Amino acid sequence: MLVYPAAIDLSSSHLRYLAARRRAIGSRWRRLSPGRQVLLVLAHLRCGHTYAQLAVGFGVGIATVYRYVTEAVADLAALAPSLATATRAAATDAFVILDGTLLPIDRITADRPYYSGKHRKHGMNVQVIADPFGRLLWASAALPGAVHDIRAACTHGIIDALADARISCWADKGYQGAGGTIRVPYRGRWEKLSAGQQAVNRSHAQIRALGEQAMATLKTRRLLRKLRCSTTRITDLVKAIVTLHLASSE
Repeated sequence: MLVYPAAIDLSSSHLRYLAARRRAIGSRWRRLSPGRQVLLVLAHLRCGHTYAQLAVGFGVGIATVYRYVTEAVADLAALAPSLATATRAAATDAFVILDGTLLPIDRITADRPYYSGKHRKHGMNVQVIADPFGRLLWASAALPGAVHDIRAACTHGIIDALADARISCWADKGYQGAGGTIRVPYRGRWEKLSAGQQAVNRSHAQIRALGEQAMATLKTRRLLRKLRCSTTRITDLVKAIVTLHLASSE
């Protein structure tokens, strides 16, 4: 086994935040200090390093790595904002942006519930809400990739929550017919739309493009580019990453 030093492109605020959480919780004697434990967890969440790689790099056993990661992820996931909290935070914003993304997973052809026909791959559907500046506000629990965006939004209660809070929301054509305060572009072939409808769609697309910044918060995490863990753990991983992002941006 060859070992080499590497860097993690995260700010020290991530390390300080999670290390403070580990110290506050307290636990029995550990092989690594809170700071080293946190560095191990961040290497997994940011770079997607496997448990075996981390075990060699930090000089601990694979079972120890698993325990550190699962404990930290569960702790961070519990701190992630709920939909109600996110809508309250967005109440003063002019609008929010809603979009869905597919997180690829390692599955075989037989796993049809996880296959997205739109993306032509297996994955988990995650809904994301961003503010007018493209900052990530909230991410949903992960659903099988075969679930369409509008169905996912209904399942999570996003449409009703935004309507109750009277928050305008921009979304793509995947949310056609959602109602409430959800605004979607005109549907149809571009050449068949009127000049006014085309202008509205261009303006709509420019606003929605800001939401890609929130998506990038998730997509730049190499761990989420190809998830090989149990699908039951993906929700906690996503929420843990959201918590770290929000903590570092405060």
